[in-house]
Amino acid sequence: MPQTELFGGTTVFLILGVGLAVSVMILFGTAFYFTIKPRMILNKRLASYGLKSKSGRVTGDRQVGNRQARIQERLQELEDKGKKKRRRNQIRSDLLQAGLDVSVKNFLMVSATIGLVCAGIYMLMGLPTIGTIPTGIAGTFLLPKLGLKMMARSRQKKFTQNFANAIDVLVRGIKSGLPVGECLAIIGREAPEPVGGEFFLLVEGQKMGVALDTLLARGLERMPTAEFKFFAIVLQIQQQTGGNLADTLDGLSNVLRERKRMKDKIKSMSSEAKSSAGIIGSLPFFVAGMVSMMSPDYLNPLFFTDMGNYMIAGGLLWMGVGIAVMMKMINFDF
Repeated sequence: MPQTELFGGTTVFLILGVGLAVSVMILFGTAFYFTIKPRMILNKRLASYGLKSKSGRVTGDRQVGNRQARIQERLQELEDKGKKKRRRNQIRSDLLQAGLDVSVKNFLMVSATIGLVCAGIYMLMGLPTIGTIPTGIAGTFLLPKLGLKMMARSRQKKFTQNFANAIDVLVRGIKSGLPVGECLAIIGREAPEPVGGEFFLLVEGQKMGVALDTLLARGLERMPTAEFKFFAIVLQIQQQTGGNLADTLDGLSNVLRERKRMKDKIKSMSSEAKSSAGIIGSLPFFVAGMVSMMSPDYLNPLFFTDMGNYMIAGGLLWMGVGIAVMMKMINFDF
């Protein structure tokens, strides 16, 4: 039987369909496993202490103090409000987190332009026409979204690095007798961005008569980090119950520094795995580039034949599955 018949249209599509189905099953199975595994570990640890977990709330035979219970309930309320608002307007939330003063309409126009440019570059490269529409869609939706996520992650990282120092300034100011509002204003003027900007908006909102709960909720939309959530909870509980704010914030500062120290430790421990993943992931492209330099026509069948395009698509799909699995293995959220 000729080789062209062995790889006829029906056989090729059947093989690709089976491979795609298996890949999707593996990807979703792996994602489900790594999603449910932390919950299973949490339930096991809570059971060892005689507690139970239900809908993210901890209940059990042991009674926790009123203050801890209020903090837990407040944290759950803030998370629920944040999820609802993000679902209602995800693009606006992403722009706020990235620190961009751009309207949603302008962002959509820029995204459409990026998609058209990507599709045009794809057509100018002389690649198969069938990939023009997927390239344009990816350029319109994936690239701008990825850019916003990277900007938001960088902004949150800078905020976390300087937030503990801002809390220390607030603690020292309160202990020296300054009002809380004046301490917040000092941080807004002196702290580097984005910490200074967030505290400045907090102070200006208080001057305009906006409630503290509303200001903190807006701040969490722009900076949804665990550290800022802790700070918002402390201020709200302190406003309701009173007590020594300086000592409470001093304890919060120590917690934030311990979290940062643990994050740095996790980063150093997972750096070897990340380096290995980067090297392994770049090897196919490196080898393809070297082969193309030594023999330019050797890899042409991969790019200019249907079977070659199918092989490239399958290889990229399996590489994506491997990258997703490795990212889940080395990503630690706490």
